[in-house]
Parts: sequence; C-alpha cells; structure tokens
Amino acid sequence: MRADKEAIYCELLVVRCKRGHEQAFEELVAHWEERLFYYVRRLVKTEDDAWDILQNTWMEAFKRIRSLKDPQSLPTWLYRIARNTAYSHLRVTYREQMYLNESGNASEVEPNDEAFPFEDAESVHHGLDQISLIHKEALTLFLLADLSMDQMAEVLGIPLGTVKSRLYHAKRAFRAVLQQEGRDHE
Repeated sequence: MRADKEAIYCELLVVRCKRGHEQAFEELVAHWEERLFYYVRRLVKTEDDAWDILQNTWMEAFKRIRSLKDPQSLPTWLYRIARNTAYSHLRVTYREQMYLNESGNASEVEPNDEAFPFEDAESVHHGLDQISLIHKEALTLFLLADLSMDQMAEVLGIPLGTVKSRLYHAKRAFRAVLQQEGRDHE
C-alpha cells in the first residue's frame, strides 16, 4: 500500500511541476535526492563529484519535466537522467586522466589507497567500489529496491535478460570481494 501512495504522490508532483508550481519541484528534489545521490555516488569516485552530478541531474530534470509524458515513469526517468549525467562526467574524467597520463603526471591520477575500516554499511560501499561499473550499477539499482527489473532495463537501456545476467554476475563478484576482504582482515 505504501508503494501505491508514493507512486500517486510522485505522479501528482509531476503534474504540479508541469503546471509550473515551483514548490512542487522542490518537493520532488527533497523526495528523490537521497536515492539518486546514493545511486550516483556508487558510480563515481568522490562525494564532490556525486554532488556535482546530482546538481546537473536536477537542472536537466527541471528543464525537461514538462516533456515527461507519463508521470508514472518518473523513477526511471530520473535514474536515466542521473545515469546519463554520471556517464558524461566519467567520459570527461577519463579523457582528462588520459591527458594527464600522456603528459607524464600519472601520479596525480593514482587512486588514494588508504586503509579501509570494515564496518557494515562501509564494507558494502567498499565492496561496490571494487566491482566493475556495469555490475556496480546493476547491483545499486537492485539494492535501492524501488525499481523493478523492467524499470532497471529501461534505465540502463538494455534488454531484461541482460539486466538479470548483470545482476547475477554482480552478486557473485560482490560476494567474492566481501569474502576476500574478510580473509584479508582475519
């Protein structure tokens, strides 16, 4: 029942946003920001990058909200915008890193290899950081528990079977990382 109420609330927010109610967009941001931030944060290396991407996501959503035809598709629409914004950021970052590497400044690009304190949520986040981006993304969307497999396929722009496959392999990779880290810390 709670999911139905949330879906109706979100649909009403979309309708109000389309009518130009500024407060409705603020409510939309407040309602979705934490979930979108969690998703984006799993895709990029730093919290600052995640906040920048999220801000750009909201700016894009604000510009395009009136073009959203089906208010029920709000969750997949928002995740798709966040994903595209994050991937654009990753492409730019990759190009900059390649330029730095070619310029002989590779030390600036090396990741910081600090010791990791193992505590429940942090170990999950650390484990997610150790698996490939496509697996991290699938597992993050799955763990958010507000998208169905069909919606995940729409966000990722891939067939349902591929979502299931990625999720299966992501779980295996994640489990292997956590098991390895557990052995390393014994």
